[in-house]
Amino acid sequence: MKINRQIILASQSPRRKELLTSIGMPFKVHASEFEELNAHDNPQALATHNAIGKAQDVAKHYNDALVIGVDTVGSYDNQVLEKPKNLVHARSMLELLSDTTHQVITAITIIDTKKQKQLSAIEITDVTIDKLSAEEITDYINSGEGADKAAGYAIQGLGALYISKISGDYFNVVGLPIYRLRKMLLELGAEISLT
Repeated sequence: MKINRQIILASQSPRRKELLTSIGMPFKVHASEFEELNAHDNPQALATHNAIGKAQDVAKHYNDALVIGVDTVGSYDNQVLEKPKNLVHARSMLELLSDTTHQVITAITIIDTKKQKQLSAIEITDVTIDKLSAEEITDYINSGEGADKAAGYAIQGLGALYISKISGDYFNVVGLPIYRLRKMLLELGAEISLT
C-alpha cells in the first residue's frame, strides 16, 4: 500500500499496530502521553474525548502528518466497560456480559497537521456472548488474555470461543475499524493506492 502522507499512530496498542501492518499501511508509532479519562456516563463521549486527546497530544510534534488517535470501550446498558482493573473487576465484567449483547465503541480522531484540520468518527459493533459458566469465566481470566482489553476479552483470541454473533465491523472489536479509517483518510484528502 502507498499513501501520499506520513501516518502517525498515537497508540502503543499491539493490536492496532498489527492491523495497520496487515494491510501494508506505512506508519510510525508515537505514543501519546495524554491522561485518559476512565469514567464517564456516556461511552461514546468518553471514547471520543480520549481519541481527540491522544491525537492532539501527538499532533503538536509534527508539521506535515496525519495523526491518528483511537480509543475503544465496551458498553452494556450504557455502562462503560474499559480494561479490567484487577481480577475481581474482570470477573464482574464477564459475568455482566454473559448471555447478553453489548456494544464495542471505537472513536477515531485524525488530525491533519499541515492543513490544521481535525476529523472524528465513531464505530459501533454489537457483540453477543454465550452464557458462561463460573468455570469458563475462571478459565478465561486465568488465561490472562483479557487483562489489557476493553470489556475484558479478546475477540481475536480465546474469547472467540464464547462469541456467538457480531453485528458490524469485526476489526472495530479488535480495536481499529479499518474501513472507517480509510474513509476518514480519504475525506481528509489522502491518496491511497494498493500498488
